Amino acid sequence: MERTDRFLLAVAAVSILLITGCAGTSVQPGQRGLFWHPFGDGLSAQPLKDGFYWRAPWNSIYLYDIRWQSYTETVDALSSDDLLVQLRTAIIMRPAPAEIYFLAQEVGQDFYPRVVKPELLAAVRSVVSGYPMVHVPEKSAEIASKVQAVVVEKLKGRHLEIASVALADIELAKVVLEAVERKQAKEQEKEQKEFELVIAEKDAEIARRRARGEGDAIHIRSEGEAEGLRIRASGQAKAQETIAQTLTENYLRFKLYDSQNAKFVLLPDKLNVPILINPGSEISQRPMTTESGGR
Repeated sequence: MERTDRFLLAVAAVSILLITGCAGTSVQPGQRGLFWHPFGDGLSAQPLKDGFYWRAPWNSIYLYDIRWQSYTETVDALSSDDLLVQLRTAIIMRPAPAEIYFLAQEVGQDFYPRVVKPELLAAVRSVVSGYPMVHVPEKSAEIASKVQAVVVEKLKGRHLEIASVALADIELAKVVLEAVERKQAKEQEKEQKEFELVIAEKDAEIARRRARGEGDAIHIRSEGEAEGLRIRASGQAKAQETIAQTLTENYLRFKLYDSQNAKFVLLPDKLNVPILINPGSEISQRPMTTESGGR
């Protein structure tokens, strides 16, 4: 009799569940679930891991994705020089798996738009305001690191984990971009002029050294020629001095006597220079006469 009552009670319970529509919920890998018993203990503090869970139609299971998720925002910020900078900011985060119950109690499933997004936008604008606009692209990694530190500090105790913050697709004001391009063009032109000036100075230095070398060569050659002339003149002077010393009166007389053309030599007493009479002249051809010959 007792077994029959138990069986009937079980059949009645199953029938009631079938009539009222008993249901179940699957918790997927990478998720955590929280049982909600509106007519009982309310929200369960123990998170449900992945698996299938039967529940009564009036009960619910709230699911939370605990995998790392990326959220992207486009932020308009003003730089330190009051110029508009548009940045695409990405944050990677997730709920803390062991704190799902507290997250559900304090924030809820819409934690990103309610808590994270406002803090992210405020952090980006605050950090970017400390940099000149032209330095934002090259300092993007540094700015992202500072933004992450600010967001982590602001979200402390909110049962969320922040993996990283990154900045990308940085757009600067058009007027500033044009100014930067003009500045870069001027700098390139300046560098080109400086390069040309260096080349010109090198060419001038080469020309000066070449001219100095040619001048030195001419000077050395002139000194050599002058020294040769001095040596030659000195030799000629010494030769003339030697000749002058050897041209004595007796030597000159000897050379005159020794000449083949000199036949008669008259040496007047008062003449220091001998007189040569050419044997072919009229004087030499006249017959010699004497006063005593006619007699």
